[in-house]
Amino acid sequence: MKRVLVLGAGMVARPLVSCLLARDDLEVTVADVDSGRAAALTAGAPRGRGVALDARDTAAVGALLDDCDLLVSLLPPEFEPAVTRLAVARRRSMVSASPRGEAGMDALAGEAHAAGIALMPEVGLDPGLDHMAIARMVARVRARGGRVLSCRSYCGGLPAPEANTNCWDYKFSWNPKGAVEASLFDARYLRDGREVYVPNTELFTKHWLVPIPGFDELEAHFNGDSLPYVGIYGLDGVRDLVRATLRYPGWAFTMRQVQKLAYNSTTELPDAPATYAALTRRLAGLAEGEDLVTGLARVLDVDAQSAVIERLVWLGLTADDPIVWSDGQERTPLMALAERMFEKMMFAPGERDLSVLHNEVVAALPAGGCERSTATLVAYGDPGGDSSMALTVGTPAAIAATLLLDGRIPETGLVMPVKPHIYEPILDAMAARGVVFDERTEPLPVSGSGSASAQEAMS
Repeated sequence: MKRVLVLGAGMVARPLVSCLLARDDLEVTVADVDSGRAAALTAGAPRGRGVALDARDTAAVGALLDDCDLLVSLLPPEFEPAVTRLAVARRRSMVSASPRGEAGMDALAGEAHAAGIALMPEVGLDPGLDHMAIARMVARVRARGGRVLSCRSYCGGLPAPEANTNCWDYKFSWNPKGAVEASLFDARYLRDGREVYVPNTELFTKHWLVPIPGFDELEAHFNGDSLPYVGIYGLDGVRDLVRATLRYPGWAFTMRQVQKLAYNSTTELPDAPATYAALTRRLAGLAEGEDLVTGLARVLDVDAQSAVIERLVWLGLTADDPIVWSDGQERTPLMALAERMFEKMMFAPGERDLSVLHNEVVAALPAGGCERSTATLVAYGDPGGDSSMALTVGTPAAIAATLLLDGRIPETGLVMPVKPHIYEPILDAMAARGVVFDERTEPLPVSGSGSASAQEAMS
């Protein structure tokens, strides 16, 4: 009997815990700041238990780590670096759906290798299944002697079309704080062999439409630093490499206005305003006597009847509603905005969410031709069960955990899910649950060295 510790019992935890508890050789402890939430995930399971835990209590986390064989973290990223350090110190392998840097795993890769343990980040949806689908596409190109010229990966969690019922064209099946924090990250990507840097202040000024096979066009904007994936995917010499986020059209322009107001700021508010209207007035620099909506339109240089003003008003950022700050919560504009989104932009009972993941790889072939391969995932949530976000984040992490426990991943240190013995069982397990990639390949015209046709195909 092996023991798994799961930290975090939030919105994506249920499929992960269910997958682990389906094994009759595992004992699963779920720890969360909300003991009721943790207990609900293990209710009725003879080998499961839920316990209360504040992840900032390192002594308590350490005690639970001492009593487990493997750690799976679904904590918010800000809590993970300290937990990762504890796992390495206690020689416990760790799985996380968070980016490796945010989880603190990059910095501890050497220590983990020396300790003989694995740190596995990025085994959720994005990052996670995107890496696995790309790795499989790249492996197929190489098996035929081809060379990857371009690689683009797009992903987003969205409301299903029939559930897209608010003026933001968005709802959350995950913590809204993460979506707002994404606006603080710079982006880098490769274009025609050159590195391109996009500061976060320009992140939402650069967006474009992407046709999704079997769905519709969605809006894309750059997502973080793509450059490390040249090495992770083994794509030396690749001309184009882009990772981007998908939303319904209009999101980028609205988030640009949020940035202009500094509603994504993580700076503590001195004498924090009592209401959202007061906070918005302060951030916009408006005088007390000026009409708030008219003033907002002037500051943002948009029409007072525009969609973006409608969205800010609908969200309640101009209302005299009180801002409720939890004990110990950072009093920042970002947290205030995230709280408002949590109140107004969550799914109602019976509504479906949607995960869309679309990868494109253009390759030059030994015979001189070029081809474009795509792998597209369009997965809907179950209104009476798990959301698509929960299924596509929690299940890959659970399968990765079982692969480690079964000794099927021999690597130590930082382990990314880009090798066949990791991604094939995970993708197979997802397919068994109805989460299947639509994979297509088409030939492209030959031109010169092949790079021109790749550029045309990816433009």
